Amino acid sequence: MHPEQTKPSTPMNDDVMNDDAMPDESEQDQNSSIHEPRLWRDDGWTARVIKNDDDEGWAVEMIKDGEAEPALVGPWTMGRDKKNPKPLDTSAFHTLVKTASEVLRRHEQQLHATLHRSIVVNTASATITVNLDIVPDEDDPYATLSALDESGDQIAEVRVAPNFKLSRASAEQWIENEFRRP
Repeated sequence: MHPEQTKPSTPMNDDVMNDDAMPDESEQDQNSSIHEPRLWRDDGWTARVIKNDDDEGWAVEMIKDGEAEPALVGPWTMGRDKKNPKPLDTSAFHTLVKTASEVLRRHEQQLHATLHRSIVVNTASATITVNLDIVPDEDDPYATLSALDESGDQIAEVRVAPNFKLSRASAEQWIENEFRRP
């Protein structure tokens, strides 16, 4: 094989795609690029055009390297013959990467907002930030309630139940009770 040539890809049936069409991790180096009509791997992402089980069309799934589940699955355009999918190309791949990255970013923001809450309480003598950080451990979930002074130094921390509700009232009560466990 000439050094500039790449190994030919496995031929795929135009009408049916199956899971065997996607090389598994042991066969394919995660860092290698693939640019095929229905499989595109580059920049830490894999786009794979698949048969849409919900209708007669096609779908594309975007999988971030190292992840088991796709970050994004969406409809894919039919080709000119109205039978086969439109081939992936550089522009489409970059758009899919941008969209899938945005989906992951929003998911991470949502998860962070769910697991980390913060309330600022003004007392007669200081401004105290009360944080609730939930640790969603499968075996032993818990949360940590902490208090920070105006300079960001921690002045108290207690472990609480993962379903503890942080509100302005509960934060003020915790401060008034001299940071004893609620």
